[in-house]
Amino acid sequence: MLLGKKRKLGRNIEEIQAGEKLEMSETIEDKDLLLYLGLTNDNNPLFIQHDYASMTPFKKPIVPQILLTGMITAAVSKYLPGPGSSIKKQSLSFPKPVYHYGKVNFLFEVTEINQSAHSIMMKVEGKNEKNELVIIGDLEICPPYPPKSITSNTLENF
Repeated sequence: MLLGKKRKLGRNIEEIQAGEKLEMSETIEDKDLLLYLGLTNDNNPLFIQHDYASMTPFKKPIVPQILLTGMITAAVSKYLPGPGSSIKKQSLSFPKPVYHYGKVNFLFEVTEINQSAHSIMMKVEGKNEKNELVIIGDLEICPPYPPKSITSNTLENF
């Protein structure tokens, strides 16, 4: 049971500044695709069948866009602002496909902080190995709230 245990949380809204950036890379491996397909039961031939994909303008299977979105969500949860944060709103575009075994270089940038709404705005870009834009978007994020005590003030005097 985790109740009452100290957990590492991401940064509070007061600790984040506009202009902050995070760069990270993710390579899409077979395990990522298999986990996604097993979890969602999404057997879109464009994602998994070389013979079908070869007959499309894509020429080979592509990575599901929601898998790339999950990488963005994970970066927010793990790094900026970090654990305890949540995406409130997102607008993402995928101008070019990402192929199996592709590498995506992500750049996140905090563009705005709204203390009264307890939210920060971030831009995200993802580029492939050829430095082509494969993901672009905007995120509205709720940074972690400081935890409230689960004990009453009276007990803290003992």
